[in-house]
Amino acid sequence: MDVLLASRPRRPAPVGQTALVGAPEYDAVVVGAGPNGLTAAALLAAQGRRVIVFEAAARIGGGAMTDELTLPGFRHDVCSAIHPLAAGSPAFAPLDLAGHGLELAHPELALAHPLDDGSAGALGRGFRATDDTLGADAARWRRRFGPSVKHWDTLIGELSGPLLHVPRHPIQLGRFGLPALAPASAYASRFTGPQARALFAGMAAHSVLPLTHAATASFGLILGAAAHAVGWPAARGGSVSITDALAAIVTETGGEIVTDTLVKSIDTLPSARAYFLDTSPFGALTIGGDLIPRRIRRALARFRRGPAAFKLDYALSEPMPWTAEACRRAGTVHIGGTIEEIAASEAAVGRGEHPEHPFVLVAQQSLFDPTRAPAGKHTLWAYCHVPNGSEVDMTERIEAQLERFAPGFRDTVLARNTLAPRDFEARNPNKVGGDFGGGALTRMQFVSRPRLALDPYRIADGIYLCSASTPPGAGVHGMCAAQAVGRALKRELA
Repeated sequence: MDVLLASRPRRPAPVGQTALVGAPEYDAVVVGAGPNGLTAAALLAAQGRRVIVFEAAARIGGGAMTDELTLPGFRHDVCSAIHPLAAGSPAFAPLDLAGHGLELAHPELALAHPLDDGSAGALGRGFRATDDTLGADAARWRRRFGPSVKHWDTLIGELSGPLLHVPRHPIQLGRFGLPALAPASAYASRFTGPQARALFAGMAAHSVLPLTHAATASFGLILGAAAHAVGWPAARGGSVSITDALAAIVTETGGEIVTDTLVKSIDTLPSARAYFLDTSPFGALTIGGDLIPRRIRRALARFRRGPAAFKLDYALSEPMPWTAEACRRAGTVHIGGTIEEIAASEAAVGRGEHPEHPFVLVAQQSLFDPTRAPAGKHTLWAYCHVPNGSEVDMTERIEAQLERFAPGFRDTVLARNTLAPRDFEARNPNKVGGDFGGGALTRMQFVSRPRLALDPYRIADGIYLCSASTPPGAGVHGMCAAQAVGRALKRELA
């Protein structure tokens, strides 16, 4: 059940000279109740800090919501669905999410990538699936991913914050980081078979960049290592279960969550020692105003929005009729064919075009979480990348790709729901133009997210940006918030 929240309490004294004469009313004020905002609040509330969260929408959750979008009894994740970095997230580790109702459900296989000949590359925890599906490339795959899997906890700790930092484990980071700087198209050439090359390309395409761009290999390497080390789970009952668990930690420790409150200026907020903004850089500019130094305002104003998503949710009468057997056991399926086809699709989006044969990311949670659909029925979650602000209906192109690898798919469809870029923005003002990743990962923004600084989170005295527009970026893992909170605890909240 979704967490139900009370309406806004009495308005405390706003920030200003008068309000700061006495003790601040709160230790921390959080703006935005998405996964990062709630993580920041939960981490602070769990330490006994006085916290209040303000959310503009009627419901909390941001990118971690679940709704019956098609038919009664079919529970669909609105945005984020599969959580490769949630299981091993350093941000979630101090929080007893399991004790507050969160159960991570793991599919038999994390990922499958089918080809037209009926074969598929696959991966899961350990290396058995890749050994079974990659043939002569299996040994090469183990050599490439083995060290990262073995040292996963160390690696994710190094990658959970800004790229510009003094590494605690330089050998492990260097072993991962140097190959990760390569374009995915070049890195994939280390494999000889089409299955391994396509499998790696599909993971690298999560960068939403042309695969010829530098450092796109990093996405394939980190997502692959996560699959082997901790899996690609989904939240049982829907991504809203993560939201509910975080919110429960906040409220049971005395924190407050207020919905239906659009914050336009920090001057309208209660007095606090620190403020955390789970917003876009542009939202932070509006809220922080002149409190943000001019040089930082200029940097945030230059932040580039990223591509968008066009998403379809389906209620199905039966499981997807995939030709490749591995796809019938996978939580995530990447649809796009060969590495050359995937590269062409992502390059088109990079040029501001709409690919005729889009790379489609598919999740089939009902295969391993029976709470998602009525008995015997199933859900399907699928989206492709499109240019920011796109008005093109990609339904036919996505369904042609699904039918290509699962003949008879259309016959199983009971109902369908469409979420276009404008729908994502309407649901969440952070997703301007449908930007679901918190900003483009251009060459500069890859290392300067949202600006080039050793501490990119602190944008003014006592004001921190903690959204997906900060390192390490998009995903339901809370690491952006944990980084901001850690810095505030050494300064304003020390």
